[in-house]
Amino acid sequence: MTASHTQLELVQRMKEILVLYATGDKTDNREEYKNLRREVLTDPFLKSRLPKFVGECSDLGEFWAVIKPMFPSYRERRDYLRKEFLPLLRELENRTLSPGSPTVTAALAKVDWEHVQDAWRKALDRRFDDPDGAVTAARTLLETVCKHILDAKGVKYAERDDLQNLYDTTAKSLDLAPTSSTEPILRQILSGCYSVVNGIAALRNKTGDAHGKGISGTTAQQRHAEFAVNLTGAVASFLIESFEEGRK
Repeated sequence: MTASHTQLELVQRMKEILVLYATGDKTDNREEYKNLRREVLTDPFLKSRLPKFVGECSDLGEFWAVIKPMFPSYRERRDYLRKEFLPLLRELENRTLSPGSPTVTAALAKVDWEHVQDAWRKALDRRFDDPDGAVTAARTLLETVCKHILDAKGVKYAERDDLQNLYDTTAKSLDLAPTSSTEPILRQILSGCYSVVNGIAALRNKTGDAHGKGISGTTAQQRHAEFAVNLTGAVASFLIESFEEGRK
């Protein structure tokens, strides 16, 4: 899957092309359909949920040979394609709109940092069908945000610094360390951020896909991945919001 397109966007575009072709639109989308089909069929999650004819029709000509004799009218073809794609599109929409993700996406978009956006997309896309990968992407997101902020502020760090050290350095540079506040409740919240970061680092080492596993290796469950991604997104957006506020 390309970094610039989510699963939802790919499926929506494929449905759009098929509807256009089935209802007489003469736009030449043959190559785009082939490329989209190739991409969605390499995704196990999408492949198992796409309408059957997507796997059977390698190009729009073959699709036309299927849809034309099935329904004589454009309306019937349009309704049929809507019903065929509806279950998958609804599932993808529910996955994309998990708690907090729109707010985090908006916060991360405030900085033009491609690696940050890419890490967040991977974390979101992998939550359900690749929990281990989602945990790893969540940690990568925090590491990337910390490094970008430190680079932007001209603060030095070692390339081999682990996540905890990177976060500690970043928090201090933004006056977000617990000792930076005299308010007990704020100190508690800022201390909680450290606990989240430590927990994400430990979870990734335990269940992430960045290291090989032995026979008794632990695998993350979907709920663990969803929780880790949501927590990481909240901390990452808090860091970026604080960084942006300091630049005003």
